[in-house]
Amino acid sequence: MRFAMKTLTYATMHLTVAVAVAWVLTRDWRIALAVGLVEPLVQTVAFTLHERAWAKADRRASNPVIPAAA
Repeated sequence: MRFAMKTLTYATMHLTVAVAVAWVLTRDWRIALAVGLVEPLVQTVAFTLHERAWAKADRRASNPVIPAAA
């Protein structure tokens, strides 16, 4: 549940920042909303994959595989 809330709040923050930056650069709300909706969605998926990769790395680090003796 914490992971889902973290992802949701990150997505909300990212959406707000992306729309604001796109609006400052373009002064066009249509473009700002388009960029602001697409870019954070892609980033949220990337963030989720990034977090899962680090969690997997953490699990591997805490359970190292000992190679068999030759």
